[in-house]
Amino acid sequence: MKILLVGGGGREHALAWKLAQSSEVSALYAAPGNPGIARHATCVPIATDALDDLAAFAERERIDLTVVGPEAPLVAGLADRLVAHGLTVFGPSAHAAAIEGSKAFAKRLMARHGIPTARFATFQEPVAARRFCRELGAPLVVKADGLAGGKGAIVCATLEEADDAVATCLERRTFGEAGRTVVIEEFLRGEEASFFVLANGREAVPLAAAQDHKTVFDGDRGPNTGGMGAYSPVPRLTAALHEEIMTTIALPTIAALADEGAPYRGVLFVGLMLTAEGPKVVEFNCRFGDPECQAIMVRVAEDLVPLLRAAGAGERLVSRVQLAPDAAVCITVASGGYPGAYRTGLEISGVDEAALKPGVHIFHAGTARREGRLVTAGGRVLGVTALAPDLPAAVDTAYEAVRSVEFEGMHYRADIGRRPRASAHGAGGG
Repeated sequence: MKILLVGGGGREHALAWKLAQSSEVSALYAAPGNPGIARHATCVPIATDALDDLAAFAERERIDLTVVGPEAPLVAGLADRLVAHGLTVFGPSAHAAAIEGSKAFAKRLMARHGIPTARFATFQEPVAARRFCRELGAPLVVKADGLAGGKGAIVCATLEEADDAVATCLERRTFGEAGRTVVIEEFLRGEEASFFVLANGREAVPLAAAQDHKTVFDGDRGPNTGGMGAYSPVPRLTAALHEEIMTTIALPTIAALADEGAPYRGVLFVGLMLTAEGPKVVEFNCRFGDPECQAIMVRVAEDLVPLLRAAGAGERLVSRVQLAPDAAVCITVASGGYPGAYRTGLEISGVDEAALKPGVHIFHAGTARREGRLVTAGGRVLGVTALAPDLPAAVDTAYEAVRSVEFEGMHYRADIGRRPRASAHGAGGG
């Protein structure tokens, strides 16, 4: 098979690493890729938002399966264009990807089909939005409806903060069109988890669960980022809870989308809050999480290609995905200043040494090659990932590897996977 992987971050490096291990793959391309991905695939200089160019490349090269990493091209309709060319794609149509592209769409779908989530309402007018905030009471969450680069979910501890969040979206238009509509919802209390299923349009099979760490500083402090680390499995998610999530959330969601004319093919990321009343949906994403994908891929104990092909082609899924019993942790090594302003072009050393440690995999997220040197090229630079028999061992191994890596101003959290996240805000990534 000839496979095209769309994307160039840490999630895509983990996917490229796993796809390249398949005996079914004769050629693997990545658009645009990164220096880490280049070890496994031929990188082609096509941006993820160049939908026509991606479709033309896939048709010209007779690509058998396109795997789309980021959400933006899916929401924009990349899968639809590929299908129109008669090509198989692992990733939902634009209609189905609206489950991430529009929080209002997702919440209304859940309301129509009885899928457990926070109480909510949607607004385009500030006065009505503020009135509902007072009806709901603080704390609450204000979310921009559309894609906002992980910054569109605002947790409000007071009504004054809620009023400002409404102004941010609907009056100051900070998020542009993404914030033209807001979803205001109750604040959920509990433990967060990310639950991933593979879907073929009508059926779904659980893949794995992970737990992400969004804030930039230890102790879940500071602003939200794209993700500072993740681990898998999640001890709180017992076999009984897995079954409950499948029967009350994942399978009904896939069935609801199919019934409403948007069959979902790809991976569905269910962002959960494990509340005292049971699991509830915080948000849906139409792609693998990042850095959850890195932690999950090193646990997948079978060929990934047949799994993704079956989902993308609408074929019968396996009854169970084989996972290693081991635990995995991914620690994000970030640029100083992230998620605010940060420098790029800083030389990185120690990556090859770190990767030599048993059980360690280094996934590139924001790197580039300049004059033969590996340098920083983004806010999240590397995903240092370790697989070990249990979570404490994986954590220790990953941090040992992190200490081998150096670049000016590098920053990482020191508490990834070190304690259960007993309480979370329930906002989602936005």
